Amino acid sequence: MKDVIKLYKIFPTGNCYILFLVYLQHPYVKINFMTSRRSFIKTSAALSAGAFIAPSLLNFKQSVIGLQLYTVRDDMQKDPAGTLAKVASIGFNSVENATYTGSQMFYGMDAKAYAKLLKDNGLINPSGHYRWGLDEKGGVMKGTMLHEWDKAVEDAAAVGLKYMVCAWLSPDERGGLDQYKKLAAACNAAGEICKKAGIQLCYHNHDFEFEKEDGKYKWDVLLAEADKDLVKMELDLYWATKAGMDPVALFNQNPGRYPLVHMKDMDKTPEKAFTEVGNGVIDFKRILKDSKTAGMKYFFVEQDKCPGSPFDSITQSIAYIRKNLV
Repeated sequence: MKDVIKLYKIFPTGNCYILFLVYLQHPYVKINFMTSRRSFIKTSAALSAGAFIAPSLLNFKQSVIGLQLYTVRDDMQKDPAGTLAKVASIGFNSVENATYTGSQMFYGMDAKAYAKLLKDNGLINPSGHYRWGLDEKGGVMKGTMLHEWDKAVEDAAAVGLKYMVCAWLSPDERGGLDQYKKLAAACNAAGEICKKAGIQLCYHNHDFEFEKEDGKYKWDVLLAEADKDLVKMELDLYWATKAGMDPVALFNQNPGRYPLVHMKDMDKTPEKAFTEVGNGVIDFKRILKDSKTAGMKYFFVEQDKCPGSPFDSITQSIAYIRKNLV
């Protein structure tokens, strides 16, 4: 450490600060600290090009870049094997599934077959989307927090999920503050079952959770009523931003409560439509600087609607992430 401090005094520049961080990331690389400034920079530059991109974000798990498979949902229904292979070839090494509720299958596969397909493509699936199950208009939905949740948890564990996420409330499942208190109770119960299997329950937001009633946000009621250890959150940056909320402020209000994030951008038009990451108005760099406060473990690129092929959109998104964020 003495030599490092001495080096900093010799080269008090922005570059030296970055190189010092790189050295910490590579403690087993031997560097001759008595070398010239030019040769030191040349040697250190070979260590990790990625570390020069955003040194302030180095506290985040940047080697894992995920995709929410809802983005390529049509292709997953037609050809899950080919789609996952293509997703992996684009550069994603993590996915979040979205179709278990109702079918109790993973894109037509049981847990064992789906887990093998993921492994064959070098993919992990740390998180998956599920439903509350209160809306029974089309009949009882299996594989929800209210119906056959034990089996859902068992199957999730077999695939290797670390998080099970209540993804969306139908209009009939929404309501006032009392409804969100009921939702919190249901999440607590489901979270207890998840905990026994070593899985964390989460809830994924849209914009309607940020409506106010009696001066209170429904989101705040859900967070207050749900057990902070049993129920965490997956923050969708697009929907939170569209609702007028600041993701960083949300992180600071409930630190450690946001292990999952949806990287989804909003375009610059009055329609505030979905767009590729880096193509819109959301300041991802600012948000990721608070990833430690959030308790963030994984993020997933998601684009609900794409202007053309979703594969073109996710290729653009991951290119931006690699160049600017990780």
